[in-house]
Amino acid sequence: MKLIVGLGNPGSDYRDTYHNVGFTAVDMLAAGFSAPDFSFDKKSNSRISEISVGGKVMLCEPETYMNLSGNAVAYLARYYKLAPQDILVIYDDIDIAKGTVRARLSGSAGTHNGMRDIVAKLNSTEFARVRIGTGFKPNYMELKDYVLSHIGAADKPTMSAAYSIACDYARQWIKGETWQDLTKTVK
Repeated sequence: MKLIVGLGNPGSDYRDTYHNVGFTAVDMLAAGFSAPDFSFDKKSNSRISEISVGGKVMLCEPETYMNLSGNAVAYLARYYKLAPQDILVIYDDIDIAKGTVRARLSGSAGTHNGMRDIVAKLNSTEFARVRIGTGFKPNYMELKDYVLSHIGAADKPTMSAAYSIACDYARQWIKGETWQDLTKTVK
């Protein structure tokens, strides 16, 4: 079994914000596989959908709020006896330009609090990740205000193309296609 986790915050207030690009990408991935509707799993405090692509793949959107994402991921990893290498996390990254998507099989949490929590709760950095660049915080904004701001109409086509790239990387990972470090920028 494999686990793909999209990071974000629950609730309609956060929909279409930069901090929720992980949820949006996983929603797009689920739609591409005609996955069943997400249902709430109380034990992991997550929305879950399962697909079969050369084996069972669980799609997960933690409802724990971003900074506690590790609780959901660690619970599912323990319950399903998943090795870190069976987990892929898709999330936003303010240290990457808008429209750039980077995929790696392991690495540090960087500046992302949700990833820091996952690394701490799994006690490992050896899980795959796909980072979707949301651009750099404007000087006049606080970080929290920027990541929780809604994606503007001008940026939606770029972000949509970035989600598509993230889904391509996730599909490759599901199939076991070898990739080490991938970076692609929307043109």
